[in-house]
Amino acid sequence: MPVPDLPPTSPLPTVAHRRSGRRALRAVSTAALAASACVAAPTVASAQEAIDAGANSAVGGGLPVDFLWTVVAAVLVFFMQAGFALVEAGFTRAKNVVNIFMKNLMDFSIGSLVFFGLGFGLMFGTSGGFVGTDGFFLSGYENEPWSYAFLLFQTVFAGTAATIVSGAVAERTDFRGYLAYTVVITALIYPVFGSWAWGGLFAGGGWLEAGEGSILAAWGLPAFTDFAGSTVVHSVGGWAALAGAIVVGPRLGKYDRGGEPAPIPGHNMPFAALGVFILWMGWFGFNAGSTTGVSGGGDALFGGAGKAFALIAVNTNLAAAAGATAALVVSWRWIGKPDAGLTLNGALAGLVSITAPCATVSPTSAVLIGAVGGALVVASVFFIESRGVDDPVGAISVHGVCGAWGTVAVALFHVDGFSGARLASQLIGVGAAFAWAFGGSFVLFLAVHRFIGLRVAPEDEGHGLDLICHGAEGYAPE
Repeated sequence: MPVPDLPPTSPLPTVAHRRSGRRALRAVSTAALAASACVAAPTVASAQEAIDAGANSAVGGGLPVDFLWTVVAAVLVFFMQAGFALVEAGFTRAKNVVNIFMKNLMDFSIGSLVFFGLGFGLMFGTSGGFVGTDGFFLSGYENEPWSYAFLLFQTVFAGTAATIVSGAVAERTDFRGYLAYTVVITALIYPVFGSWAWGGLFAGGGWLEAGEGSILAAWGLPAFTDFAGSTVVHSVGGWAALAGAIVVGPRLGKYDRGGEPAPIPGHNMPFAALGVFILWMGWFGFNAGSTTGVSGGGDALFGGAGKAFALIAVNTNLAAAAGATAALVVSWRWIGKPDAGLTLNGALAGLVSITAPCATVSPTSAVLIGAVGGALVVASVFFIESRGVDDPVGAISVHGVCGAWGTVAVALFHVDGFSGARLASQLIGVGAAFAWAFGGSFVLFLAVHRFIGLRVAPEDEGHGLDLICHGAEGYAPE
C-alpha cells in the first residue's frame, strides 16, 4: 500500500540538512526504522511523524517508499553497466568482445568491494573538507538502515566512473593493468573528489560545498552544484580516460605515417544502439534517483527532492532526445551523412550534460543544454582524434567534455537566473576535477605501465585480446 500524500509541511532538503553529521544521521535512521515498521499499513500520522523527525532529509533517508525508490534507482544505474558494455563492444572489433565484457564485469565487481572497504569512507566519512576519515567497511553505521541504501546507490555511481575509462583504452590494454587501475580509481581518485563535492550528503562535508570556513565561503561564493554527477562521476571518469588513452597510445593502424587518423569500424552497431537505449533508461535512475526520495518536498518544484523527481525525469529525457537530434544534424552537415555512431553518442552527450543541472533548470532549458551537448560531442570527437588520442568509443568527449559543459550550464540556465558568483563556483569545481582526475590518473597509468604493464604486445593486439588474455572467442568460428 503506498504512503499517503502528505501536506506540504516539510521543506526541501538543504545543504544544512546534509551536514548534520553522525549524531543527526543516527537520529534520522532511528526514525526511518520506526517508519519502516508501518510499511504494511502506514498512516498519515506515523508518516508525518517520521518527516517531522527529519527522516525525509537527504542525510538519513526517510519513509519506506524513499528507501524503496533509492534501491530501485540503484538497480537501474547498475543495469547501465550492461549498456556501457554493449556500447563499447559495438564500437570495437569482434576479436576483443570477450575482453570488453570481462572488463565491464570485473571493474564493477572489484570496484564494489574496494568502494565498500575504502572508497565510501574516504568520500562520505567525517572530514575536515578534503577526505573522510571513518566509515570504512561501513564501520560505525552498521545499525543505521539508511546507510545500506545510500551505500548501494553510491556504489553503482563509483562503478560508472570506473567503467567510463574502459572504452577509451579498449583493444590494446593489458587486462592486469586495467584491473589495477580499477582498484585505484574506486578507492582513491573518484572518492576524493566526491568528498570535496558531495561529502555532506552523508557524514562529511567538502570544501566545494561552501561550508563554514571553506575556500569558497571565504571568497563569498555559493556552493558548487552538481546534482547527479556531470562532473563528480562523468568528468572524473572522462578525464581519467583521457590520461589512460594518452599513456597507452593509439591502436595499431589508427594513424598513418603522416599522423592522419584512419577509421577502425566497430563490428556491431546494433549492440551499440541497444547499449544506448539501456543507458538512456538507466539514466532515469541516475538523475531522478539522486533525489533519494519521492515523498515530501512540499510545493517546491526545483531543488531536487520529493516530488521534483518527476521534473528531473522529464529534463533527462528531453536532453537526451535533443542531444541525439543535434548530433544527427551536425554530423549530417559535417560529413555528408547521418552518422549512426555520432548520433548515438549525441544521446549520451545530452544525458551527461543534463546530469548536473537536472534539478535546477526548466524543461525548455534542458532541451537547449542537451542540444549543445549533442553538437559539442561531434566537434570534440573529431578534435581529440586529430590530436593523436585514440578513443574508440568517444568516452572522453561524451563524459569529460560534456560533463564539464553540463556543470557550467547549471549557472547559465539556473531557474533563479544567471549569477556570476555561481558561475565562478562551477568553473572552480570543473577545474579542480580536471586537475585531480587527469593529474592523478596520468601518474597512475604511468605507474601501472612501469610496474605491471599497460600495453599488450603488438602481435597480441593483432590477434585480438579475447584469445590472448582469456582463451575464448566471442563468436564461434565458422
